[in-house]
Amino acid sequence: RGSRVAIVADTDPDFMRFFYACQYAGLIPVPLPASVHLGGRKAYVSQLRRLLSICQADIGMAPKGFLPYLKEAAQDLKMRFLGSPQEFYDLPESSTHLRPSEPNEIAYLQYTSGSTRFPRGVMITQKAVLNNLFAIVKHGIHVRSEDRAVSWLPYYHDMGLVGLVLAPMAAQVSVDYLSTRDFAMRPRLWLTLMSQNKATVSVSPPFGYELAARRVREKEVQNFDLSSWRVAGVGAEPIRTEPLDKFADLLAPSGFDRHSFIPCYGMAECSLAVTFSSLGQGIDVDHVDTDTLATEQRAIPLHPSQDRKTVRSTSFTNCGAPLPGYEVEIRNEQGEVLPERHCGTLYVRGPSVMSGYFGDLIATREVLSPDGWLNTGDLAYQVGKSIVITGREKDLIILNGRNIWPQDLEYLAEQQDEVRTGDTSSFSITDANGEERAVMMVECRESDENKRADLRERIHCQIREEFGIDCLIELVPRNTLHRTTSGKLSRSGAQKGYLERIAAERSSGPTEDLYDATLRRRAV
Repeated sequence: RGSRVAIVADTDPDFMRFFYACQYAGLIPVPLPASVHLGGRKAYVSQLRRLLSICQADIGMAPKGFLPYLKEAAQDLKMRFLGSPQEFYDLPESSTHLRPSEPNEIAYLQYTSGSTRFPRGVMITQKAVLNNLFAIVKHGIHVRSEDRAVSWLPYYHDMGLVGLVLAPMAAQVSVDYLSTRDFAMRPRLWLTLMSQNKATVSVSPPFGYELAARRVREKEVQNFDLSSWRVAGVGAEPIRTEPLDKFADLLAPSGFDRHSFIPCYGMAECSLAVTFSSLGQGIDVDHVDTDTLATEQRAIPLHPSQDRKTVRSTSFTNCGAPLPGYEVEIRNEQGEVLPERHCGTLYVRGPSVMSGYFGDLIATREVLSPDGWLNTGDLAYQVGKSIVITGREKDLIILNGRNIWPQDLEYLAEQQDEVRTGDTSSFSITDANGEERAVMMVECRESDENKRADLRERIHCQIREEFGIDCLIELVPRNTLHRTTSGKLSRSGAQKGYLERIAAERSSGPTEDLYDATLRRRAV
C-alpha cells in the first residue's frame, strides 16, 4: 500500500482505468508526460528517468507507443513491474482485500510544471483534492445538470487532471476528449467538438485560444455554433488579453460570448484552483502606472481620463477572488503583510494545499510553513478581495532598483510584424562586473541579415524608449525557446540555454566579458 505507480498519461481511457484502479488498491498514481518534444528520444527518456527516480516508482505503465521509452528510462531502476495495459490485464487477479482510502492518505503525486526549476512531486491527499473538487464544481464553474465539457488538456497537467478528469467525474458531467497532439495539429477540432456536442464548458491556457484563432479562417467561422459555451476558463500561465480578444472577435459570429471567459489562478501545490473570476464577468483588466509599479511596487490604477497611449502603463488580468475556505496574503521580503495594491509575494492557505514535495523535506520547508501557509513564488497584488498576478518572482528583472516584468519587454517585441505572440523570452544575466543585464531571445524565421538587423534595431529602440534600458536582442531559430511539458514558456530554461551557448562560444575564442562580447555580435 502506498507504492507509486508511474503512468505515462496519454489521452486514452486506459489512463483513467489505471488512475482509478490505484485509488481502489491504495496505490499512488503518478502521471508522467506523454510527449516527445523536438529534443527527441534521448531528451524524453532522460526526463522520464528523472521523474521515475524522484517518485521512486515501483510499477510503471505506458501505452504501447510509449512503452519502449519507459523501459529504456527504467533501466537500472529497481521497479517491480513494467508493462503495457494488456500486460497488466493478463496478470492473475489478486485475492487481496481492498481497504478504502483514508482522508489523509496520498491520492496521487502531481509533478509541478518545472517552469522555474526542475519538477517536484506534489503530494495531494484524498481530503485535499476532494475539497478542491467541491469548490471548483460548486463555486468556480457552478456546474449545471445539462453541462457537457470538452478538453484537449494533457492528463499529466494539473488543469487537465483535476479540472477536466476528476472534476467532471465528481460532478457526473460528460466530457469529450481530444488528444493534445491532435489539438496542436488541428485546433479547429476543439471548436468542432464544442459545436457538434453543444458543449458548455472548456478550459485552456491563453496560448490554446491564440492557436485556435490563428488557425481558423474567417470563412470557417460560420461552420461553428458556440452559443452554448458558457464557461471558457483561462489559466495555467500569465493571462494576456490580446489573444483572448482576437479569439472572441473572430468567433463572435459563431455565437461565442466574450463574457464566457473566466480567468482563474491556481497551482499543483494547491491541487488546482485557488481563485475564480465571477461567472459572466469576462476579462477584467487592471491598467496601472508602469513607473510607480517598477520603483515603488505599488499598482496605481490609471484615472479614466488618462490616455493609455500617452501614459506609460502596464496591464494585468484580474484572476478573481479566492474560493470559499481559502485565505491569501501579499507579503514583502520581510514577511510583512502588504495593503491593497502593493505588489509582493502571494501566500495561500486553504483546504487543498499539498502536504509537501515527495522525498524533499528541505524544499517543502522552503515554501510551506507549519501553520499551513504556502509561498506560491508568484508576485501579485490585491484589488478588494480579488487577486491580480503580475508574474513569477524568479522571472522578475531588477535593473537599477527598478522592477521590470519580462512580459512587458516581450509584448513590445511581439508588436513587430515578424514576431509571433509567445515566440519571445526575456530574462536577466549577471555580467563580469556583477551587474544585471536584460536579454531577450526572439524566435525569427527571417534569413536576410539586413532585415534581421533592422528587427533587432526596432525592438532595442522601443525597449530603450519605453523602459530606458539597453536590452540585448538575440534572434534564434524557430523551436529554440524552452517550454515545459504543459506548454508554458520557461524563461529559466531559455536563460540556461542562452548561457550554455555563450559559454561554448567563449571556450572556442578569446576570453572577454560575457555581456559585452555578445552585445557586440548580437545587439545593436
